[in-house]
Amino acid sequence: MPEYSFTLNAEPVTVDVPAEVPLLWVLRDVLGVRGPKYGCGIEVCHACTCLLDEAAVLPCRLPMDRVQGRTVTTIEGLADGETLHPVQQAWLDLDVAQCGYCQPGQIMNAVALLARNPDPDDDAIDEIDNVCRCGTYYRIRQAIKRAAAVLRDKPTSRTS
Repeated sequence: MPEYSFTLNAEPVTVDVPAEVPLLWVLRDVLGVRGPKYGCGIEVCHACTCLLDEAAVLPCRLPMDRVQGRTVTTIEGLADGETLHPVQQAWLDLDVAQCGYCQPGQIMNAVALLARNPDPDDDAIDEIDNVCRCGTYYRIRQAIKRAAAVLRDKPTSRTS
C-alpha cells in the first residue's frame, strides 16, 4: 500500500492506506480523530467537514491520493491551547448545539466562510448548507456573526 504524508492539526502524519480510501475513514479509524462525523457519505449533510489547506472539504468522499503533502484541520485543531477559536466560543456563548452531532462540520464551514468573507450577511451564511436536524439555524447564524465581529477586532487572530 502507498504511504501518504500530510499535516493534521499542525502535526505531521504518515499513513499506509490504499489511494481510494476516503480521508474521513483515515481520520476516524486510522488516526483516532473523532470530530468529523460520518453522516450521509454522499456529500449532502456536511457533518464531516474539515479544512484542507484552509478550504472546507467533505472528507467522506475525498480520496487519500488528493491529501498527500497538504494540511488538514479538524475541529480538534482549531483551539489555540486553552483558547477556543472565536467560532467555537460563539457556539458556546449562544448555546448553538443541541444534539451536537453536526456541530463540528458546522463550525468548520463557518471558519472557512469567515476566512474568505470576514463580514458575511445572512445569504452568505445560508450558503453553508449543513444539515442540522435540531434546527438551530438561527443560533448558528448569530454565532457566525458574533465570531466575525471578534475576528475583525483581532488583527492577528487565527482563522484555522
